[in-house]
Amino acid sequence: MKRGLVLEGGAMRGLFSAGVIDEMMVHGLNPDGIVGVSAGAAFGCNYKSGQYGRALRYNQRFAKDSRYSGIRSLLFSGDLFNAEFAYHIVPNQYDVFDCEAFASNPMEYYVVCTDVSTGEPVYHKCEIGGDEFYEWVRASASMPLVSNVVNINGVGLLDGGMSDSIPLNFFEHQGYDNNVVVLTRPKGYMKKISRLMPLLKFGLRKYPEVYAAMARRHEMYNAQLEYVHKAENAGRCIVIRPEIPIPIGHISHDPKRMQVAYDLGRNTALSHISRIKEFWQQ
Repeated sequence: MKRGLVLEGGAMRGLFSAGVIDEMMVHGLNPDGIVGVSAGAAFGCNYKSGQYGRALRYNQRFAKDSRYSGIRSLLFSGDLFNAEFAYHIVPNQYDVFDCEAFASNPMEYYVVCTDVSTGEPVYHKCEIGGDEFYEWVRASASMPLVSNVVNINGVGLLDGGMSDSIPLNFFEHQGYDNNVVVLTRPKGYMKKISRLMPLLKFGLRKYPEVYAAMARRHEMYNAQLEYVHKAENAGRCIVIRPEIPIPIGHISHDPKRMQVAYDLGRNTALSHISRIKEFWQQ
């Protein structure tokens, strides 16, 4: 039986997930593998590299730095989160990602992206850190309209949440039987069709398959919530989700709000620690 951790996205709501995994690290709970989508991919990699607190730390440090993210970056580079500074300079110079620890840890690590030519999910197993790995993470977290397409090995990629927001089914097919699923929306949440669809139609005019994926994303997401619910009732997974809506938007430049989202994740995870220990010891 393999122990898995499934991390959905949610942009800055992902700091809730960062709090969850840090609390799990404190208690020595180590999955055999992780699959992360978007912010889940960007923050979850610190679990494999063993870097407690890193996700919150660099986001707070650069929250108001125009080199990191913001309208200036979007206007001049086409990326709300600056591709070079946020995804290469920060992990290589300012808050160094521990590539050696990442590579030596036997924990498997997958990121989910969306192929812009097909609108289908791409699952990539990452075994070593470094600049190519950072590009995979960037691709997984590259939201449409505010990000450039990321080209890796001749394939154009964008946000994995458009095609597989909660990849529990994927992970079960990889042999992960005992999964902890971290969601960033409270129980009862149902996704509705985006009000930005007219804008997305124009912004994604070169990628009709991605637009089609976005048009049906709410249906896909709600079906995945139902799948997770059934898996939880069947005893195949434990779900960790906030009790209340996380008080932070998709984008935030407020370190205090980041701290609140992170602390909410820590506190929520703490109430599940005993269950997870028992579940993973089966």
